[in-house]
Amino acid sequence: MRYEEYTIEGRNAVIEAFRSGKTIDKLYVLDGCQDGPIKTIVREAKKGDTIINFVTKERLDEMSQTGHHQGAIAKAAAYEYAEVSDILDAAKAKGEPPFILLLDGIEDPHNLGAIIRTANLAGAHGVIIPKRRAVGLTAVVAKTSAGAINYTPVAKVTNLASTIDELKKEGMWFVCADMGGELMYRQNLTGPIGLVIGNEGEGVSRLIKEKCDFITSIPMKGDIDSLNASVAAGVLSYEIVRQRMMSK
Repeated sequence: MRYEEYTIEGRNAVIEAFRSGKTIDKLYVLDGCQDGPIKTIVREAKKGDTIINFVTKERLDEMSQTGHHQGAIAKAAAYEYAEVSDILDAAKAKGEPPFILLLDGIEDPHNLGAIIRTANLAGAHGVIIPKRRAVGLTAVVAKTSAGAINYTPVAKVTNLASTIDELKKEGMWFVCADMGGELMYRQNLTGPIGLVIGNEGEGVSRLIKEKCDFITSIPMKGDIDSLNASVAAGVLSYEIVRQRMMSK
């Protein structure tokens, strides 16, 4: 299977992409341009979650693959995003307590793809990513997921903290991975659970950490201080799998 991240260039093409309902992650438009089609594009972008970037002609020229951007380039998701409610519905359909991975600022597309692959194999019902300062569903993510992206729903939210609050109302509880936490083997990781994995360099942000019910850690025996984000997600996901199996 060939994966492509859609780059859409040219005013008419970009307008049509918005009007067809395609998920547009980012829009780049010529800064200061006030003509009708560009205004229409920006207006359409503001109706959804698209991040709008006003950039120079030089930047657009660098990005352009066709040489005919006409002041507008859009980046569309390689795959459609799910809603958070779709993830909860997937758990309900299986008669299982929800198991969701929430990613606080994963920036490496290989990490996101690997985490989606692990989520699928570990039986997680979905993955939630933030809109800003994080990678979206690009071609590299799709390829690294080894097809899992077709089966595991990924939702993109504006505010991860408020999403956690909403999911708590649904009876979920949240555990985040952090070196300062209680060893994962000593914690009860069963029930409707959200596993929060932090950014590759900085880990889980303070605000999100405060929203979590528990902080858990993975035992480290080596000479370096942390695991790759996708490996940490895998280790903790399978501890959740193990505990779920043992509790049945």
